[in-house]
Amino acid sequence: MSARHIVFAVAPDLVLLDACGPLEAFWRAELAMAAGDGNGAGNAAGNDAGNDAGNDAGSNNGRRALSMPGAPRARPVAYRTTVASVEGGVLQTFPGLPVVTERLDSLDAEPIDTLIVPGVPVDEHRPLQPELVAWIRRNAPRARRVCSVCTGAFYLAAAGLLDGRRATTHWRDAAQLARRFPNVHVDADPIFIRDAGSGAGAGVVWTSAGVTAGIDLALALIEEDLGHAVAMQAARRLVVFMKRPGGQSQFSAALAAQASAGGPFDALHSWMAAHLREDLTVERLAERARMTPRTFARRYVDEVGRTPAKTVSALRLEAASRALAESRRPLKRIALDCGFGSEQNLRRAFVRRFGVLPLEYRERFMSAVTSSAAGGVAVGVDAGVDLADRAGVAAR
Repeated sequence: MSARHIVFAVAPDLVLLDACGPLEAFWRAELAMAAGDGNGAGNAAGNDAGNDAGNDAGSNNGRRALSMPGAPRARPVAYRTTVASVEGGVLQTFPGLPVVTERLDSLDAEPIDTLIVPGVPVDEHRPLQPELVAWIRRNAPRARRVCSVCTGAFYLAAAGLLDGRRATTHWRDAAQLARRFPNVHVDADPIFIRDAGSGAGAGVVWTSAGVTAGIDLALALIEEDLGHAVAMQAARRLVVFMKRPGGQSQFSAALAAQASAGGPFDALHSWMAAHLREDLTVERLAERARMTPRTFARRYVDEVGRTPAKTVSALRLEAASRALAESRRPLKRIALDCGFGSEQNLRRAFVRRFGVLPLEYRERFMSAVTSSAAGGVAVGVDAGVDLADRAGVAAR
């Protein structure tokens, strides 16, 4: 089995982390396979890939094949990656760290397993690079699958690859994507979407949200290629969760409230987060803010963009999500501590918001944690940060 060639077709003003996240995930999968972390999964494939593709990768104009540190660089286990741009050479990225790229036209005769287009800032002042759009349109049909991270979806859409398909991008740019490309069925909520298309010749296209969603996407690609065990070990090595429940709209309620910033309710939001067990009615919050209930409700909506009740619900749900992901506390205790009052209310809130029961949510979040009692090392991520960066389930 030859190593799968992953090509990152990048544009000027590349958002560096949109490419670095998936690159790191593929690298961690290499480490997991080489170390046999996947309970033997992929080991034979890894050996075959190294034998079949080593010489080719080593003589291929110095393109780096992924390999174990200290091992021969020209013996890829499963993947080899190329970062390429229209002109090649050193490319300035956003926010400024330069990267060295190959010329895209040097890949025209090479097989491409997976084509990934990372994101760039998109607005009226930064038009899409027409040469990159043309290259994607010309070369995408020969790739097994085509992917985008964040606003890389704009390039896929411009190349006509998303027409009639369901696609996502960063929640902040979803409306612009839908407006500029009306033939694309934009869904702003999922962390990523896999669209297999329909009809003769339709290929598989994956689109994802921003930055860390690129890691979620890469883990799903690894799972598709090498199996769940290898993908899980790659996630553990990255110290991230294999799959995240929810959607982009579930970015941190606390941070969303603070984003109203500079407003008169910053201190109130901090107080609310610290007193979730209490009665947080409009009357109580208005008293805290030293306003009449009517004035408070009106000014709050004007400043924050939603009602006080919705903020309270979101803060409670986020606190419960963190408690489930980070502890084994009983549901009854979590329900009381987070202001739901009862387990039944907690269950209803989770089913309504995430479509899963609280214990299912806990199982998904803690599935990437190796219990120290089982001889492993407990790993995880800060759930607050994770949720703030669009916690979501892989849409398959």
